[in-house]
Amino acid sequence: AQGHGAKGDNIYEFQIEFLEPVEPNPLCRVTQRQLNITVQKKESNWWERLTKQEKRPLFLAPDFDRWLDESDAEMELKEKEEEMINKMKIESRVPKDPFRHLKKGYLVMYNLVQFLGFSWIFVNMTVRLFILGKDSFYDTFHTISDMMYFCETLALMEIVNSLIGLVKTPLIPAVLQVFGRIFILFVILGSLEEMQSKPVVFFIFYFWSIIELFRYPYYMLSCLGIEWKPLTWLRYTAWIPLYPLGGLAEAVSIVQSIPIFSETGKFSLELPNPLNVTIPFSFVLQISPIVVFLVVFANCRYLYKQRKRHLGPKKRKMK
Repeated sequence: AQGHGAKGDNIYEFQIEFLEPVEPNPLCRVTQRQLNITVQKKESNWWERLTKQEKRPLFLAPDFDRWLDESDAEMELKEKEEEMINKMKIESRVPKDPFRHLKKGYLVMYNLVQFLGFSWIFVNMTVRLFILGKDSFYDTFHTISDMMYFCETLALMEIVNSLIGLVKTPLIPAVLQVFGRIFILFVILGSLEEMQSKPVVFFIFYFWSIIELFRYPYYMLSCLGIEWKPLTWLRYTAWIPLYPLGGLAEAVSIVQSIPIFSETGKFSLELPNPLNVTIPFSFVLQISPIVVFLVVFANCRYLYKQRKRHLGPKKRKMK
């Protein structure tokens, strides 16, 4: 190396013949006050001295902050070996799942199909909204319902996946969301033609589809071990306005359906004689909006905890 010393600019060089073989490519790091060169031994064992010659060169001085005597070196090496052995033992205890790739493939395909289905719903509704304006509100059900029936029926697999432990999602949030949507889609909207032409159907379907545009791609990439930070942020942030708005739209549809069920008597329960009592389905629906808001609250509480876990500040481990 070239440097400026007491005698002016000079070329400085030296050679060291180590006691045993070392790695051929040392690590070099230049700082403002010195040059650090790290030379690694080829084999981790104790050296009696640094160089082949017994007398240490005059320009060499030990760094006692890093100095290890023979007992310390042996103890450090033994700790590393024990750590490696314990790690191998732990890995050997974990049973290898022969169907791991099959399960991963199934989850990727499920999330992909759901994403494509809800993408079709969202794009179709958006295009119709731009072309027809408010007129698109009134025939949303007849245009979109087939695909929505397919997607929400397929969503029953989320309960099965959670039940058999295929995914880590808790069972209760999955049950509340899936059966809540199925109740709105099949009972409130699907069974009453009068409800199918109401504008509230547009808002229910639109909020549902926007939520799933972020949820299913996030889970699909997670199955592949990929994390895209913008998508993670959307997955755990978009629900903040969309879940309450979706719950409000669902509650409005229930309230609007109560007079229709009262008039038609559909799904009312008639008890046999001698009681001869009829329990109108509309009476049950009167408490349903409260249930909807409780379900939305439970899901929002669960998602809030998930958001803190995924987007909250990371805790640093103390050394």
